[in-house]
Amino acid sequence: MTASPVAAHETETGAGAEAGTDGRRAPLILRNRAFGAVWLGQVLTQAAVRMFQVGVSWWIVAYAVSDGRGLASGLFMAACTLPAVALAPVVAGAVARFAHRSVLRNAAGLAGVASGALALWAHGGGLPLPAVYAAALALATCQAFFDPCLTTSVPELVDDADIETATGFELSTQSLAGLGGALLGALTVDRAGVAGLAVGCAAAYLGAALFVASARFRIASTTAAASTTAAVPSADDGYGAAGGPAAAVSQRRTLRRILGELPYVRRILLCFTAANLFTTAVFVVIPLYTRSVLAGGGGTVALLEASLGAGALIGAFTGTRVPGRPTVAGAYCLGLMAIALAVPGLVAHRPVVAGCLVVAGWCAGAVSVRFVALFQRLVPTADKAGFFAVMQAVLGASLPVASLVFGSAGDFLSPRTLCLVQGIGLVPAVCALALLGSRAPAPPTADPGTDADTDADADTDAGRGTEPVGGKR
Repeated sequence: MTASPVAAHETETGAGAEAGTDGRRAPLILRNRAFGAVWLGQVLTQAAVRMFQVGVSWWIVAYAVSDGRGLASGLFMAACTLPAVALAPVVAGAVARFAHRSVLRNAAGLAGVASGALALWAHGGGLPLPAVYAAALALATCQAFFDPCLTTSVPELVDDADIETATGFELSTQSLAGLGGALLGALTVDRAGVAGLAVGCAAAYLGAALFVASARFRIASTTAAASTTAAVPSADDGYGAAGGPAAAVSQRRTLRRILGELPYVRRILLCFTAANLFTTAVFVVIPLYTRSVLAGGGGTVALLEASLGAGALIGAFTGTRVPGRPTVAGAYCLGLMAIALAVPGLVAHRPVVAGCLVVAGWCAGAVSVRFVALFQRLVPTADKAGFFAVMQAVLGASLPVASLVFGSAGDFLSPRTLCLVQGIGLVPAVCALALLGSRAPAPPTADPGTDADTDADADTDAGRGTEPVGGKR
């Protein structure tokens, strides 16, 4: 929704846009009330979706299904990840056409209604599994609209000088909120069942809708507004406003042509797509392993999920310090990750498994930093919007496939065997990535359209949903 000039002025002054030097030392979420409200909405939605995914996965394995637990949990995870990939063109069109505050508010509100309906059904007893799958699709669909719309709306909430800070807040808190949701999900199911879980999710989503509704969006500053206008997609474009004149140029080039002119980058993407089939299976394996091998409960699931998430968060902050070329460092990290995922198949002790997941998460986070930075250097500025869109779609497509394959295999193979399969399955990707390291092209010199802070921005991008390994759920 476009704010009036008066509202825009009130937003800027209320946000501290005119504050002095001392005011600018305060955190952005404190001196900009509009961004702070939307940020709180993001924290609530991200925590809710992770809490729902982890909680229901545990409920399926521990309470709801006696035969075919693996397939049932795999189908559930596929339902949680499919909308973000399948609806990408629809989401992009909606974000480009409608007021961003309306999209954010409606997505969070509808997710709250869906969670509330599931809570009522579960409270009445006899909750069928198809109803849970339907709720998962509904919540994942709402989140598929919320996340990219929030990123796109940042220039409508903050001044140009604060865009980088706001983006950093958005990306880092997304990981923290997901970690908190993972901790609460299985524990809530053990204590209050799916009804209690759904009530918590409904409260979070409706709270997010209220926070977004209370925020005053304004016309973006001149630079940001021009970028957004230049990037408005045509009716047949599947990727939406992606950030400026460079995006507008890339929209006239097909994604096949973009990748065709970047054979080295294309091979790296293929390596990580293959690797993701094994790394993302950990989301299905954790609840199966907890029940069948560790004989644990919701607290154990929370511990393992938190270990994985904490490792990824640490890796995102420390990945830039990993020495060596990205392909070589990536091969070593993937090799270490293969070992970390395979060890639980040999040693079934809770502290050992938790430590291995911390290591695996760290590898995923570190690899993300290095390779997103590499792509920022190798991909021409005019093609970056289209490239990162196709990268997200390709890597995200492996999530439902991995969920179904490993979920189905979990009904015939023990979770310890699945851990070994994960580790062994990464070996070809490690070898392929190591071979690519010997043919790495030199990074091109920065062109005039490339930001001076590309490397810093690329490092920040590690917290996004565009991770080369262990993509966002």
